[in-house]
Amino acid sequence: MKRSREAVALEYGQNSAPVVVAKGQDALALRIIAEAKRQGVYVAEDPGLVAMLGRLELDQEIPPSLYKTVAVILAWAYWLKGMQPGDERAREP
Repeated sequence: MKRSREAVALEYGQNSAPVVVAKGQDALALRIIAEAKRQGVYVAEDPGLVAMLGRLELDQEIPPSLYKTVAVILAWAYWLKGMQPGDERAREP
């Protein structure tokens, strides 16, 4: 049996906590990943985290129990882009 592909997209820049902005399986998951890459968003592959985040509703903030795990992923993404938290606020109009 082929396992389905899942993706969850989070947005953090202007929020007090990361928010689920997109999620999907199979073809939709591949579209989410492709669009993220097209936009220059780094994609982390963590099936366990995706499973937990996939239980959340769209536009829902992540729960405090996931802050630490998501913070590690965000720190990695900031590091890869040469940014620090808050830099994205200074770049937006």
